[in-house]
Amino acid sequence: MVNPAPTPPTTKRPNIVRRLYAWVLSWAETRYGTPALFIIAFAESSFFPIPPDVLQIALSVSRPKRAFLYAAVATVGSVLGGLAGWYIGYALWDSLGNFFFDHIPGFTRELFDKVGTKYEDNAFLAIFGAAFTPIPYKVFTIAGGVFKIAIPTLIFASVLGRGARFFLVAGTIFFFGPRVKVWLEKYFEIATLALLALGIAGFVAVKYLA
Repeated sequence: MVNPAPTPPTTKRPNIVRRLYAWVLSWAETRYGTPALFIIAFAESSFFPIPPDVLQIALSVSRPKRAFLYAAVATVGSVLGGLAGWYIGYALWDSLGNFFFDHIPGFTRELFDKVGTKYEDNAFLAIFGAAFTPIPYKVFTIAGGVFKIAIPTLIFASVLGRGARFFLVAGTIFFFGPRVKVWLEKYFEIATLALLALGIAGFVAVKYLA
């Protein structure tokens, strides 16, 4: 009697966030890294879950002299994406709101009410804080449209917050040069995984805003 062939072991596929994370990093190895950075920064401001910092760091480590260019690209893409997020909230929320609540991590009705309270207190500081920290900026841009936050406030706070965040990374790599480059190359996976973890923690933190 012939024994049946052994069943090959099944390999568990990584979850969607980890797959997206790997896909974002893969653009650093192509000649399209800079436009990819712009598109990812734009998309992350309204729906995409992976922060553009991941690709910005990878590109800057490989070409430190272009670090400030990458920071500028990420800033412009992110702020323009924030305006797109504002428009979604302002004009399309009635038709798209349920999709965001059901499918985009971090979007809950309770959260939107809390963000609205933050906007009543100080819209500028709320947007700046979300733009600079791991708190998900996309929630605030879309909520900005829903709660009709003034566009100049959104733009000014976003430019300052996003710019400070991306240029801080660029400045660290550019000015501290070889030592930072060596450290990031040695511990790059740990650093970017920590960044991913911070992004997820940001979703959790914003859910419990007072």
